[in-house]
Amino acid sequence: MVQLRKSLIIAVTLFCHAAHQVQCFSATKITAAMPAKSPATGLENKFYEWKCDQRIRYQSSGLDNDGPSVLLVHGLFVNSDHWRFALRDLSRDGYRVFAIDLLGNGYSSKPKTVSEETREQICGESRRFGDSEAFKEDVTLGTSGGGTRTNINVDLRHPLRSIYNFYTWADVISDFTRDIVLEDKSDGEKVTLVSNSIGTISALQSILDYEQFYNGLFIVNPNFRELHSAEIPFSKVTMPIIRSVQSLLRNNGKPLFDSLAIPSTVKQILKEPYAIEEAIDDELVDVLLSPLLTDGSAEVVFDTLSYSAGPLPEQQLTDLAARLPVWVCYGSDDPWTPPARVEALPTLTNGAVEKVISLDGIGHCPHDEAPQLVN
Repeated sequence: MVQLRKSLIIAVTLFCHAAHQVQCFSATKITAAMPAKSPATGLENKFYEWKCDQRIRYQSSGLDNDGPSVLLVHGLFVNSDHWRFALRDLSRDGYRVFAIDLLGNGYSSKPKTVSEETREQICGESRRFGDSEAFKEDVTLGTSGGGTRTNINVDLRHPLRSIYNFYTWADVISDFTRDIVLEDKSDGEKVTLVSNSIGTISALQSILDYEQFYNGLFIVNPNFRELHSAEIPFSKVTMPIIRSVQSLLRNNGKPLFDSLAIPSTVKQILKEPYAIEEAIDDELVDVLLSPLLTDGSAEVVFDTLSYSAGPLPEQQLTDLAARLPVWVCYGSDDPWTPPARVEALPTLTNGAVEKVISLDGIGHCPHDEAPQLVN
């Protein structure tokens, strides 16, 4: 009942706030140009030319190093600059380090409309499922208290059939790994993935699809997606309410987005997931906000907020079946990731997670709040 009440509160709050903001603000078109170098890392902003002329922004460091290769995968609505300290520290320690902006995020392409032919090529769901519904049946998931729920059916398809889904993002990761990270490398060399938050689901899917590219995954604060239809109690009652709010935001939310996309508001929003508020400096706010001012960002944000389906990390880890090592660290003061659910991962996933490390006093983004502990 606590989770049901929380879901209803989220839905009603979003509805009321969005309605108020839509009345109070007029939409304005805001754009921001990508700088030649990242203000956070000093590294050159590069593009990987992906399928159908879609451009994927990335940064790299330590390319002359002889050490292992690492690919960093960001979380929700952020970008490769969120790995500003990892790009520096890991390359200093001898690694070859890459960080990307997933399609629709950061400075990567944000196509609003695509032809059916292009959709078939770039939409990961279309490539896997065609026009069919897709469910994973009899899944075992965790609970916030560290328990289990069994016989869960997980809806795998974006309700809008959007190109912005975990299967598309997994394809971006896999193709980038093959074409950029492993380019000119010897046969048999593999890459370690490092993911934060919701980026973990894309990273896990990439490993499930192309296990031969990777030697393991390090997860920084997994996200269990509390607004997924499989996570919400009494979903037959609550999901129609939530989907009504999602529809309202998609159709009328641009003024709300514009009104919130200012430094002071972004800094205030970051204080929720960050336990160490001193880490929320002007540089962080700038590099997270500026890409969100590019054309098409608002549409991607509201599209993603409507994504109440897709694979879930416990399901994916169970499917991985401990074929590759997976380690997890998390901040003990993360308001979004229940500690008991994280600690239960080794048991729930039948050993797919080898090790879980708790970082005391840290929030949802340990790689940025306390990089000296993570890197």
